[in-house]
Amino acid sequence: MARSRLIIFLKAPRPGFVKTRLAAALGPDGACTAYIGLVETLLHRLRSRTDVELRFTPDDAAAEVRHWAGPGWLVEPQGKGDLGDRLERAVHDAFLDRCDFVVIIGADCPEVSTRDVDRAVEILEDGTADVVLGPAKDGGYWLIAMKKPIAGLFTGIPWSSDRVLVETQLRARELGLKVKQIRTLTDVDTPGDWGSMSKRLTDLKREE
Repeated sequence: MARSRLIIFLKAPRPGFVKTRLAAALGPDGACTAYIGLVETLLHRLRSRTDVELRFTPDDAAAEVRHWAGPGWLVEPQGKGDLGDRLERAVHDAFLDRCDFVVIIGADCPEVSTRDVDRAVEILEDGTADVVLGPAKDGGYWLIAMKKPIAGLFTGIPWSSDRVLVETQLRARELGLKVKQIRTLTDVDTPGDWGSMSKRLTDLKREE
């Protein structure tokens, strides 16, 4: 039976460390409270899964994030380097642990459902794509999934820009990979994003 792993990248809930763009409107404490709301909504929606690994930063934050883990979930530090380095490390470790499919998401998009994760795995399993991307409205992606380690896929990407999705697609095609997208969602980064999403968190918890 094929073995998948859902890796969730998240940060320790520290004021001034998370959601710095939100802090301009909410203050550091308010932005941290908002971040906790996003994370806990997302994890509630994924609570039925047993294939989850929480990858946290900074590396000394295990005690701050471990209580978010569900039964059987793994909790590991992201390690050093830029986001590309940390993504590549997470993928490498999962395949080294004999996973057949690896799906990575962030903690900024509480709309993600277990159906989204299953859909990404289905696409990889049926062979129509080597890489699956979940586009974000800000030009990034909220999900990336693959069925093997891909050297160079995360190298030289302009992280935290509106070119992340486009550049990742270009890089994948340069590497001869088939790419398929699933639905577009919103990453919550700005006060406007939060203003819209904050009203939906309770309803999102009820959907799953």
